[in-house]
Amino acid sequence: MSAPRRFDAIIIGAGQAGPSLAGRLTAAGETVAMIERKDFGGTCVNTGCMPTKTLVASAYAAHLARRAADYGVVLEGSVGVDMKRVWARQQTVVTNARGGVESWLRGMKGCTVIQGHARFESADTIRVGDEVLTAPKIFLNVGGRANVPDMPGVNDIPYLTNVGMMRLDTLPEHLVIVGGSYIGLEFAQMFRRFGSQVTIVEMGPRLIAREDPEISDAIREILEAEGITVRLNAKCIRFSPHEDGACVHVTCEAGEPQVTGSHVLLAVGRRPNTDDLNLEAAGVETDKRGYVVVDDQLRTNVPGIWAMGDCNGKGAFTHTAYNDFEIVAANLLDNDPRKVSDRISCYGLFVDPPLGRVGMTEAEARASGRPLLVGKRPMTRVGRAVEKGETAGFMTVVVDAETKEILGAAILGLNGDEAIHGMIDLMYAKAPYTTIQRAVHIHPTVSELIPTMLGELKPA
Repeated sequence: MSAPRRFDAIIIGAGQAGPSLAGRLTAAGETVAMIERKDFGGTCVNTGCMPTKTLVASAYAAHLARRAADYGVVLEGSVGVDMKRVWARQQTVVTNARGGVESWLRGMKGCTVIQGHARFESADTIRVGDEVLTAPKIFLNVGGRANVPDMPGVNDIPYLTNVGMMRLDTLPEHLVIVGGSYIGLEFAQMFRRFGSQVTIVEMGPRLIAREDPEISDAIREILEAEGITVRLNAKCIRFSPHEDGACVHVTCEAGEPQVTGSHVLLAVGRRPNTDDLNLEAAGVETDKRGYVVVDDQLRTNVPGIWAMGDCNGKGAFTHTAYNDFEIVAANLLDNDPRKVSDRISCYGLFVDPPLGRVGMTEAEARASGRPLLVGKRPMTRVGRAVEKGETAGFMTVVVDAETKEILGAAILGLNGDEAIHGMIDLMYAKAPYTTIQRAVHIHPTVSELIPTMLGELKPA
């Protein structure tokens, strides 16, 4: 048996954190083995952010075209959607991004790209097919995949996950989405705008349960106004084959006891890709859901092994995965003791209008027992939204009444995913809300009404 190939570092997975870390390590003069078993770029590039937001853009164009008369624009005939061209555009975006990541890695001096399935043989040794590699530093960036729930009959129907949705080149007649959270809602709206009948089946009493009820309710109203059917309190979901596709059996407070659809999308969470790495051989600890247990600097319980991105359970977003890379690189290469606990939770829901969220919800802030100030402003009172004819939603903020620091904020409305960043930056600066209240913003924008809202805070 030949001796293992030696590197300074091995990175498993070319998602958001891995390639950037390879770039930093090789720039520091280290040799790196980058192992990727399938598509370069990870979930974001291939089956997540980039393809879905490309489809969201096409769906928005169709929606806006149907509203052309609202703006005094005359279009002859009905608005049609050519799904093959929609999918081709999406695939072009994905292929270009994936190719860019792969080309970067293959052209990186000091980086050896190896394609195949990596498995641990010991704490410093990895096998990829017939090849054995060893390094004193190993970084896991293996991501996650859609969770397939153990619901009765799920294996008796041809269900889809986010991956399967990316391979469709025809329009579902009736898409039934099981799961009323972030991924499911984005697919629901885009396919309704493409022309599908859409039904969302959610076990809980409201959509996106982690949000404040008023946000959940507002998003449900936005979706229902576009003709999407929402079935809540579906306690006993089961599936059975049907000549038209599949039948989803539900027990709800109201409505028919079953929904028949041509396609079923399972959007009920994610799970980490850690079950086939042979982590036991290295002694790497995982929690009961399979996530790699890490400390505040993303180190596992085994010296010399780190875990970044979706597989560590510290965040399920592209931006948190990239920040994981920044934390690891800062500690290893820059003598900069950055840590995960410094991170403020923030994310977006990319329905139209989008939701931008940072920090605590109002419910979480109230539960903390602090004295609070709360501000709200409907988008009907935001000039930019009125001018564009897109006034759905509202903005809200929660402030610590004693420290004057922002605890959390949400903007559900036009450009909410962008406008929220002013508050994110203020929270990282630990500055009082009066800093942004006194700022002069550009008119006309959505952001200019944030200081106005902060000037109208009221005790909670």
